[in-house]
Amino acid sequence: MAKYGEIALKGLNKRTFEEILVKNIRRSLSDLGSFEYSRAQSTLYITPQDNTSVGANCVRPQLDEAVTRLTKVFGLGAIQKCMVLPKDFDIIVKQGIPYLETSLKHAKSFKVEAKRADKTFPLNTPAIQQELGGAILSAYPHLQVNVHNPEVTVILEIRDKGAYLNPKRITGAGGIPVGSSGGAMLMLSGGIDSPVAAYMIAKRGVKIDAVHFQSPPYTSERALMKVHSLCEKLTKYLVEIRLNCINFTEVQEAIRNNCPEDYSTVILRRMMIKAANILYDNKRHGALITGESLGQVASQTLQAIACTDNAAELPVLRPLIGMDKIEIIDIARKIETFDISTLPYEDCCTIFTPKHPKTKPKLHEIEAIEAKFDYDELVKIACNQSTVKFF
Repeated sequence: MAKYGEIALKGLNKRTFEEILVKNIRRSLSDLGSFEYSRAQSTLYITPQDNTSVGANCVRPQLDEAVTRLTKVFGLGAIQKCMVLPKDFDIIVKQGIPYLETSLKHAKSFKVEAKRADKTFPLNTPAIQQELGGAILSAYPHLQVNVHNPEVTVILEIRDKGAYLNPKRITGAGGIPVGSSGGAMLMLSGGIDSPVAAYMIAKRGVKIDAVHFQSPPYTSERALMKVHSLCEKLTKYLVEIRLNCINFTEVQEAIRNNCPEDYSTVILRRMMIKAANILYDNKRHGALITGESLGQVASQTLQAIACTDNAAELPVLRPLIGMDKIEIIDIARKIETFDISTLPYEDCCTIFTPKHPKTKPKLHEIEAIEAKFDYDELVKIACNQSTVKFF
């Protein structure tokens, strides 16, 4: 049972959100076998088909792996792996108590939560909880009831099509389904911040493409492989990613050779934004996304951000703008990108770094520097030679 999160509150367009959610779930579980999907009461029922063929063998789908993947699908508030039983309390006790053994045999305390959506069931909710709790205590006498802080919460839901029993409610990813809020282009470096920014924006239903800048020979093939690994991790949440890779070597060398060193960082960021302007597809992208956090580094002051935004033709979303590094790292660890991001392979943002970058640049100063060299032409050439990889 995959229970809706925020989309349960949607109005007339709720069905659209549901359809996108089911599409994303199907994609996430596609290699685990065949599942039947049905919807009712803000819940998606996902039922494995026993005659599924996986590879050369007929096996039951990998349910534990399916549950793990579902926890990363935006739009779901909770996931419950259930035993489905007839709506007969004697059968529920006879077959359900052994099903709970793995969860209860080593626990010290438990409680029962019941929900009776089918009001024709003869026992009311308090009676279900009392009777099932008594049956559990008889089968597992070492347990104690703890209604405030139990080790195990046994959940029994009596619904239209059966009784659903499970010993654990798993928290879902929340948010709304990826693809329900349009699309955006992510500026993806190999660092900690931009993958977290992707996760934060995808949680609000945005489908994400990415652009990555490399500068061989100053950046290595391993740095690019690191970005590929980040994309593979992010697809668990983002569903899929189209990665545009741009060789920015000539642009960076031109900046190094033709502009004052202290202005090089903000001018580089402006050129990256201009490259994203060229690559964006107005049918796919409604915004750019960066991993900037206010004041974290010299290029992320209010003045520098204003100069960067001036080069953008789309709104620039900065979901990390008010977060500190510890908060960002915590999320990076949660989504399993931190260890990849901290591999010691430099990206193009870390080469030619000035010793004393300008922290309060003025736009007229930046434009005067850029007017002395045709950086835009180099950016266009680099974009025309960009490559695309799908994840």
